[in-house]
Amino acid sequence: MGESNKNIGFVAIGRNEGERLKRCLLSIAQVTDRVVYVDSNSSDGSVTFARERNVEVVELDMSIPFTAARARDAGFERLKEKWPDTDFVHFIDGDCEVVEGWPEKALAEIMRDDNLGVVTGWRSERFPDATVYNMMCEVEWRGPAGDIAACGGDMLVRVAAYEEAGGFNPIVIAAEDDEFCIRVRKAGYAIRRLTEEMTLHDAAMTRFSEWWARARRAGHGYAQVGAMHPDYFRQERRRVILWGAVIPALAIIALLIRPWLIIPFIALYGLSYLKSRRGLIAGGVSPENASAYGRFLVLSKAPNFLGMMTYWRRRLLNDDYKIIEYK
Repeated sequence: MGESNKNIGFVAIGRNEGERLKRCLLSIAQVTDRVVYVDSNSSDGSVTFARERNVEVVELDMSIPFTAARARDAGFERLKEKWPDTDFVHFIDGDCEVVEGWPEKALAEIMRDDNLGVVTGWRSERFPDATVYNMMCEVEWRGPAGDIAACGGDMLVRVAAYEEAGGFNPIVIAAEDDEFCIRVRKAGYAIRRLTEEMTLHDAAMTRFSEWWARARRAGHGYAQVGAMHPDYFRQERRRVILWGAVIPALAIIALLIRPWLIIPFIALYGLSYLKSRRGLIAGGVSPENASAYGRFLVLSKAPNFLGMMTYWRRRLLNDDYKIIEYK
């Protein structure tokens, strides 16, 4: 462990990650011994393995609704309690491992700019060609360098920025990273992506039902975070309502009036697919993968809309915001 890493700590979260958690914790051990693992009721020996590696463990009380935001917040609190002089905390999901050399690059970037609150990089899939769902995750994780509005759950955060922003909001069940980043920026800090390999992720997504649930969870995030910060996810919400509700409803009405009237609606979805495919190819995605991803992007508006409706139903009935799990 390098001298420059002495004030960085890691918070990993997970449940029943098995070998993936082992790879995660072993990769962190090459960086620092300031590690907190937050477990959400694993039954696969994850807690035992972590403690055998001298990792600080937080076992969440599962009688309280679980969210990844709650887990990260609990991990941060334990990290600061045990190592109060920690200046930077790196959050990582338990199904990821740190790429060698990344922490040093991220630390160098954040230490040269006091206005920088969060640094992130590229998350890559371990098996991107195993399934179409893994491939879509691989494409989703990679974006251009520069200052950005928000990032995913793997991130290096300045402790001062975390505390000024108020940490993660435990009631946000999806897009909690976006919601946190919004408040980091409101606190006056920037968020920056480096085009560097950061973490290696193992999505292990093999079924359509898993993808559908993940897309429904994203819709819940659009609605919940959008309700908290109306200017955020505005375009996403509009697209979901248009393509996931309004156009399908009009198509059904047209079909009932005259079956052939559905043809223009099919054409609209075809044009949407072609636009998505063209944009993906322009972004460097292969034509074959762009075709597959484009089809799923068009289809995703249906589960996105269901997720949005789930949020509004829960809010109307004052129900708990329980996490939508896809694995």
